Amino acid sequence: MSEQSPEQTMDNLNQTTTGASDTATEKEFLDNIRQNIDAVDCEIQTLINNRAKLAQQVAMVKKNHTAADDNSNPIFYRPEREAQVLKAVMERNAGPIADEKMARLFREIMSVCLDLEAPQRISFLGPVGTFTHAAALKHFGKAADTVPMTTITDVFREVEAGTAMYGVVPVENSSEGVVNHTLDGFLSSTLKIIGEVELPIHQNFLVAEHTKIDGLSRIYSHQQSLAQCRHWLDVNFPNVERVAVSSNGEAARRLKNEWHSAAIAGDVAVAEYGLHKLYSNIEDNPSNTTRFLIIGHEAIAPSGQDKTSIVVSAHDKAGALIEILKPLSYHGVSMTSIETRPERPNKWAYVFFIDMNGHVNDPNVSAAIDDIRPLVKDLRILGSYPKAVL
Repeated sequence: MSEQSPEQTMDNLNQTTTGASDTATEKEFLDNIRQNIDAVDCEIQTLINNRAKLAQQVAMVKKNHTAADDNSNPIFYRPEREAQVLKAVMERNAGPIADEKMARLFREIMSVCLDLEAPQRISFLGPVGTFTHAAALKHFGKAADTVPMTTITDVFREVEAGTAMYGVVPVENSSEGVVNHTLDGFLSSTLKIIGEVELPIHQNFLVAEHTKIDGLSRIYSHQQSLAQCRHWLDVNFPNVERVAVSSNGEAARRLKNEWHSAAIAGDVAVAEYGLHKLYSNIEDNPSNTTRFLIIGHEAIAPSGQDKTSIVVSAHDKAGALIEILKPLSYHGVSMTSIETRPERPNKWAYVFFIDMNGHVNDPNVSAAIDDIRPLVKDLRILGSYPKAVL
């Protein structure tokens, strides 16, 4: 049988199977479909390799240009470019694969190509198997070299020292609120925000192969995960002790040597620690989401859909915050969040972390920031970066 398009094959198959169920004919159609799949796979493989060769050419141009210009290192990872590519993938996608799933396929292709240009070392709040690990993989792809750190401070230090190119840290959860350690990290660091990741938080009830379900006496997880699954645990395991540990990755790790314990963790922990999902999506709030920040050194060009984050130190006077917010309203800048932190070491002094829509290069955002500066003791732009695409 000659090679046909997928549409032609489906039409012929539908016409044949409506009239008869001939086994030989069915096998012939299946063989033809598989031949078409093999042919498409060859085309895909050739095109991916062609894309990789183009990525290598990009790397060569960057290296040669940087060498001729100065002694600095070339920048291979371009968040604004990747955001534009992924948005374009989703916009032109015609199915049957869902837009986001198609974009994730391209994310992995881009990750492998970037690894050919220059391997990317990414530090994240560990250990392995946490939601921050999942966020790092979601943003940079599985080809990146992801390295777990013990604390958020360690992530900042790794990036500042150049040991890691970029870092991934949690900043807020839709149920539990802001992560203060991350905000405090920016007060003593010159690093910039270069991107963000939004990760739906789905909790799984995990067991090991040797776990005796009838003999469960402990359930390990991070205290936030235990809180996020409180109602489900009350209904299903009301009499089993809940033990809070440093992370969900640590909870998963402990099952290796304990037959009477279970853990609550995300999908990454399942693969990393060889566990089994006894129950999936046990969180009480199915829309629970955590936002993560990507931190680095460089300023990011506009992508077309961006956010800008600033930190301001206000004067100690009545109405200071209202004064700060007025320029945003006047220039039509939409504020997406505001958080307050103590201004150490000053007693009873505070700084405000403000997120807004738009890029610092946008005229209205730039004008609003210029109007805020004379109203405050200090203002620092933490970064303008692409909004989360996936």
